[in-house]
Amino acid sequence: MLNIKDLGRAIKQVAEEKSLEPERVIEAIESSIAAAYKKEYGSRGDVIRAKLDLKTGEMKFWKVKTVVDETTVRFVEEKEEAVAVEGADVKPAPPPEPELDDETKLPRFNPDRHITLEEAKQTKPDVKLDEEIIFPLETHEEFGRIAAQAAKQSVFQKLRESERESILAEWRGKEGQIVSGIVQRFERGHVYVDLGRAIGVMFANESVPGEHYRSGERLRFYVLAVQEDTRLPGIILSRSHQKFVAKLFELEVPEVADGAVEIKVIAREPGSRTKVAVASNVPSIDPVGALVGQRGTRVMAVNNELGQEKIDIIEWAEDPATFIGNALSPAKVESVEALPRREARVYVPEDQLSLAIGRGGQNVRLAAKLTGWKIDVRSQTRPEEVQEGGVAAIEGVDAVVASDEGEESSVPKPPGDDEGPMQLD
Repeated sequence: MLNIKDLGRAIKQVAEEKSLEPERVIEAIESSIAAAYKKEYGSRGDVIRAKLDLKTGEMKFWKVKTVVDETTVRFVEEKEEAVAVEGADVKPAPPPEPELDDETKLPRFNPDRHITLEEAKQTKPDVKLDEEIIFPLETHEEFGRIAAQAAKQSVFQKLRESERESILAEWRGKEGQIVSGIVQRFERGHVYVDLGRAIGVMFANESVPGEHYRSGERLRFYVLAVQEDTRLPGIILSRSHQKFVAKLFELEVPEVADGAVEIKVIAREPGSRTKVAVASNVPSIDPVGALVGQRGTRVMAVNNELGQEKIDIIEWAEDPATFIGNALSPAKVESVEALPRREARVYVPEDQLSLAIGRGGQNVRLAAKLTGWKIDVRSQTRPEEVQEGGVAAIEGVDAVVASDEGEESSVPKPPGDDEGPMQLD
């Protein structure tokens, strides 16, 4: 008989350390003791279950058999099981584990785990196919070294599985959210982050170019996806995703959090510059002013988290010409000529030309991504002259609509895989 006081303390301690329900720990213990019983006293094909009485410390054991007939299993004659060799005394091989037959696709009948419908009715008249029948077994408390080792491995495995399921349940609802974590280690350009009960990974192509991470540094991350097909919960993080900027503003700007101001679309070149288009759902609220904050405090807080990445906040407009003109901010636009096939020619004063194009064409490039239009920036005094770096096509658009409705999660590939710009619409 088990010492209930000691066992109860151990269960409580393990449950607290692993952040599990005590019932899950008890299930793991019962499963491991059943495995030890099977190893010591059962047969290969047995299905053994154990139940621990926490009041008395007694263990009870049962053998479980599934009710079958010729429609659910394949019955094999004994002579088919024996391999007769002339002149040799060969014992029949023990019944193997149920296997699928190529022709019938039915498992083979195994007397250790199956019981026919006719036999089961003698025990339970109203029994049905596929129902489980339990048979009490003799209670044993002494197990050999091998069986005890098997029980130990079993309980560790069950606890790991329970802990993994618990972590997955906790993180499934956090996709698309901002979390805080401590940089733990680096491996092949990937950054591993301590998130408390779990470890997240930020692939090299999800980090911000020019950012340098240090072990022990606490940072914010965007939860891109939670993978469940890995041995450990795969929590994929990002700091370069466009939604990271939207969620940071949601944390800093109450008007965004409550829906009074809406972030319509974002175009970003991580580590360098981001354009955010915003609209107000309340006529009395200035959407741009709400994100900038008094004396720029709100946008400055987001800037600090992004490593001083430049952020342009512009007002979204239904009219394409107005929206394109706003998107080229901080440059002042004189006129926008809308052309077929979502192309636009924009005329700016001569002294605004370099500002509208931006260094390396970045400003017009981000404006094209933000609006979804091909933009050709030209001087108002030289309208026929095409400016170097002044034309930005919309190929490879990676602007992202800020709303989460209808979005499908996308998991980045590790560096080395060919992957184009990621778009979540």
